[in-house]
Amino acid sequence: MQVPLQVAFDGVQHSDAVEARIREEVEKLEQFNGKIVSARVVVTKPQRRHHKGDTFQIRVYLVVPDTPDIAVTRDPAADGAHEDVYVTIRDAFKTARRQLQDAAAKRAGV
Repeated sequence: MQVPLQVAFDGVQHSDAVEARIREEVEKLEQFNGKIVSARVVVTKPQRRHHKGDTFQIRVYLVVPDTPDIAVTRDPAADGAHEDVYVTIRDAFKTARRQLQDAAAKRAGV
């Protein structure tokens, strides 16, 4: 990446372990697509209380040349699956990877 990864925590206390997991996921994206110019990830814990407990929200912003900017938001799931920040991170980056794949296929004319 040309711009260092930015990881922000909004309404959540900073966690070195969470940031390390995000960095691992971004590295996997870079292995898949080495043209990523910049990446920004925001970890948020909305102040709403759901009947199943608090949930996390992850937003991933990627800038890749010749591709519309990729923005992924993993909102709290109604089923409580996003009560675990690591599950939310996994889901957000899985979606980002799919969007990178779709963009690459579109560029290749597939």
